[in-house]
Amino acid sequence: MTRSFSQSRLLAAAACMTLAACAGPAALDPSAGFGPNPTLPEPTSSLLPRVKIADAVGWPAGRMPVAAPGFRVQAFASGLDHPRWLYRLPNGDILVAESSAPPKPDGKKGGFRGWVQGLIMGQAGATVPSANRISLLRDADGDGVAETKTAFLENLMSPFGMALVGDTLYVANADAVVAFPYRTGQTRIEAAPRAVAALPAGRNHHWTKSLVASPDGSRLYVGVGSNSNIGENGLEEEEGRAAIWEIDPATGAHRIFASGLRNPVGMDWQPDSGKLWVAVNERDELGNDLVPDYMTSVTSGGFYGWPWSYYGQVVDTRVKPAQPDKVASALRPDYALGAHTASLGLTFGEGDSFPAQYRGGAFVGQHGSWNRSPRSGYKVIFVPFANRMPAGMPQDILTGFLNENEQAMGRPVGVQFDATGALLVADDVGNVIWRVSAAS
Repeated sequence: MTRSFSQSRLLAAAACMTLAACAGPAALDPSAGFGPNPTLPEPTSSLLPRVKIADAVGWPAGRMPVAAPGFRVQAFASGLDHPRWLYRLPNGDILVAESSAPPKPDGKKGGFRGWVQGLIMGQAGATVPSANRISLLRDADGDGVAETKTAFLENLMSPFGMALVGDTLYVANADAVVAFPYRTGQTRIEAAPRAVAALPAGRNHHWTKSLVASPDGSRLYVGVGSNSNIGENGLEEEEGRAAIWEIDPATGAHRIFASGLRNPVGMDWQPDSGKLWVAVNERDELGNDLVPDYMTSVTSGGFYGWPWSYYGQVVDTRVKPAQPDKVASALRPDYALGAHTASLGLTFGEGDSFPAQYRGGAFVGQHGSWNRSPRSGYKVIFVPFANRMPAGMPQDILTGFLNENEQAMGRPVGVQFDATGALLVADDVGNVIWRVSAAS
């Protein structure tokens, strides 16, 4: 029997409500999942993922996020199309990747489970068609609002990470790192992309490919997420995934710099230590309070546990066959960022615009949970550093992304400082870039 569109909608709603009913109350205060020694309760499991969706509704007129005391927030740019990631060019222009997931190939859509998860992500505003564009934003008069917006690069493949080395701009598409010639001040690139290195694609359970260059420009580092939650699609699909790649931009040759990182996204160089740090999204379906997302300094050749263990050497008994030797080698992350917070953006404090205590600490964009009760994330936090390591609990920098009905007016993703030292935040539900500056 052929179902009508309305009947399909009702079935979908029923499926979502059934899943939502699986979400029990959180056993722990959310703060227990933060810091160098988070509380790791006993895991719980369910047949289908726990669901507690914050419906994506956008910003009504007159509303905006709330900045921490001593700061102010304004819209740097609006009217964007799912802005995800930010990059500052040396002349102060800001590049923003307007991007979403690429279509999944036939046979890789996950069946009924994948269909339900697609409904869930749709409610959260995560399934819009990809603009496949990088736009350029320019604030020439320095008033904190970009008066120029141009389509800088178009016809890309779900672009995400960006890095300029000399006169070459590198872009991490969902399937490859590509390169373009760049001239200071140009507002559009017409040149065809030059292939640098292919990246794992296909199912793209995690599609974002973050990108940073080494300080000397001799190497590129790309975050490649897993193709599953815990390897349920077969470990052959995880070849080269759940890892940070190190790429020689001159030849395209690469090696796995670090592995066992389920979904490594935001990356930046900590200014005091010179070490690479990464924000990582951990696994699901072990309960409200497992597993904390985290940020960590990255050890060359290090293995961080996925899929066989989490937060170091805590075994995930769902993964078969077990690999005790891999678990024994797993490194413990440096700092937990809360369970299911979807911590994506990561940048370190710089410049003199913010008070001195913010320099060298980590600013993290938390996209927000879809499978935790109560919800977690949906804000930008700051983690102070001392002696080159995290030192203390996180502080809220930008909040107020959920309204009184717990709907998502916005969801923060990438974070990046502008040339004046103000913090820019990409909001992919509100389609806004927010600018946080010290109050005068």
